[in-house]
Amino acid sequence: MTQHVRDVMTTDPMTVEPLTSVQTVARMMRDEDIGAVLVTEGEHLRGLVSDRDLVIRAMAEGGDPDRTTVADACSEDLVTVKPDDDLGLAVRLMREHSVRRVPVVDQEDHAVGIVSIGDLAIERDPESALGDISSARPNK
Repeated sequence: MTQHVRDVMTTDPMTVEPLTSVQTVARMMRDEDIGAVLVTEGEHLRGLVSDRDLVIRAMAEGGDPDRTTVADACSEDLVTVKPDDDLGLAVRLMREHSVRRVPVVDQEDHAVGIVSIGDLAIERDPESALGDISSARPNK
């Protein structure tokens, strides 16, 4: 049976506008227990900002986290998949581009989800260390 991206993706992703401060996004990630937020302008997907991006591209540069925007920290050269794409495509793109998360877009290129390496591990190898860690409830 062919599996599709929609079968494993996280739906209803958190989104922010490009001028949102990295401090605001960091708080959103903490409060929602997520590691990535999509950056959108209107309905147009502009980028993805991960917790690692916040550290490497914003905090390590010494910028003011309340004044530095996610436009300065997000990854803009994105690869995307569609909900009906074969799950193998998402795996292949992650390998080829060395990314841990891929935005999922609909036919009009509006963001509808994110598929992560953790989502794939839970689905494909739930007994692996990554699958086990990814499916564990977060400690708050």
